[in-house]
Amino acid sequence: MSAGWGSELTELIPLALVVALSPLSIIPAVLILHTERPRPTGLAYLAGWIVGLAGLTAIFIAISGALGGMGGKPPSWASWLRIVIGAALLAFGAFRWLTRNSKPHQIPGTRHITTAGPAKALLIGALLTVVNPKVLFICAAAGLAIGTSGVQGPGTWLAEALYVLIAASTVALPILAYAISGDRLDPTLAKVKTWMEDHNAALVAAILIVIGLLVLYKGIHGL
Repeated sequence: MSAGWGSELTELIPLALVVALSPLSIIPAVLILHTERPRPTGLAYLAGWIVGLAGLTAIFIAISGALGGMGGKPPSWASWLRIVIGAALLAFGAFRWLTRNSKPHQIPGTRHITTAGPAKALLIGALLTVVNPKVLFICAAAGLAIGTSGVQGPGTWLAEALYVLIAASTVALPILAYAISGDRLDPTLAKVKTWMEDHNAALVAAILIVIGLLVLYKGIHGL
């Protein structure tokens, strides 16, 4: 159990940090605080984001279990799937780097975010985890890591909770801080948004390439 947890955390924490540190995660969380009712709308968006991450990861854990990945020695298909996911992350990263000076990437749903109310924000938060292929690939990798780690029972869901907690942390931080401090955070949030928009492509490319290499190595090492 202890060895399984050690190996799992080594893979899960970097994956969660990819989602957490991505500008495509943080910028919408800042934009949602510029709505007419920022506190309830922001909290609703955060709930949707957490539900989306947890739901996606749980689906891939279940798929892993259905394919024979739960418990025991990780199957060989898990290594090959890691290789595919790692290669896909590298391809995304290389594409973002090569196109970093072109037209800025449009975050899905951005035009709807600043006009959203709480109900719409809840839906947008959940949908952004699904329509963003980077988040989808990372949740697939996380679900695979959990489902093939050998950790079973409550440990499986504890591992998922840890992944979601870290992955959602940078969305939760500005929203919860605003819920406490309110308008005093507006200048700081505006600066963060501008900086991340300016460096969006390079940041996403660097993060995807680093984690792609880690996932690819894990897959090759498991063969």
